[in-house]
Amino acid sequence: MPWRAPSDASAVLAQARNENFPVALRLLPRALRRDLLALYGFARLVDDIGDEAPGDRLAALDAVQRDLARAFAGRAQHPVLRALEPTLAAHAFSARPFLDLIEANRRDQRGTRTQSWNELLAYCALSANPVGRLVLGVFDAATPERERLSDAICSALQVIEHCQDVAEDAVRGRFYLPHEDLARSRCTEMDLVRSPAVPALRSVVSQQIARSRALLAEGEPLLAELRGFARLAVAGFTAGGYAACDAIERAGFDVTSRTVRASKGARVLWMLRLLVRARRRS
Repeated sequence: MPWRAPSDASAVLAQARNENFPVALRLLPRALRRDLLALYGFARLVDDIGDEAPGDRLAALDAVQRDLARAFAGRAQHPVLRALEPTLAAHAFSARPFLDLIEANRRDQRGTRTQSWNELLAYCALSANPVGRLVLGVFDAATPERERLSDAICSALQVIEHCQDVAEDAVRGRFYLPHEDLARSRCTEMDLVRSPAVPALRSVVSQQIARSRALLAEGEPLLAELRGFARLAVAGFTAGGYAACDAIERAGFDVTSRTVRASKGARVLWMLRLLVRARRRS
């Protein structure tokens, strides 16, 4: 395989700690952490190929897809896919969420110019929502309604990340913020890399953050549907989204002067708040 992302568990965990929305909370039992880290490792491998691999990235993604098929049969070659095998064996996963994550990165290779909010949500259905569905699968908690709620949360997290990384994405020829919103605010593609952020870009980011908050609120009832460690894990992801929205708003929606991240304390406070709300709903 032509590209190898960090493959051992310690390297994957180190990357997870640096993510906006960490996937392996320290309070989870070891077996659950192992499964979540295995899923994270796969998603990280695919993203790293799509963003950083030298040479033919489409060929590298094809190689991952072939190795994924071998992983379902217990014969993977790449260390990250081998680490995924016990998780695949322990849970009734279909290949579809994994294939969707690969497809999202294939689309990125052709460049991305999102025309509308609905088109952005369609992209999130490939690039983000599968992760939430896999997380529900780890906890054996997937139902159609829970997946719908999870999709809202995951789409919000993806849009927030696009706002945080708008300049970096633009340099790569990826313009995820809806073109119709940019045009309405008279924000050009050149404005996406200007620092500090111009008022037009701040206006567009503000709109996406408002939409993201609405999606998080739409998906929040999922927490009341879950119990125990599943609720704790999903509360952690959702808290990261709300805390990131707060941080971007406090920065005046200037996402180009620096990468705006929520503090660990802010994420913890939001998680506690969400757990209290979920208990009241239960």
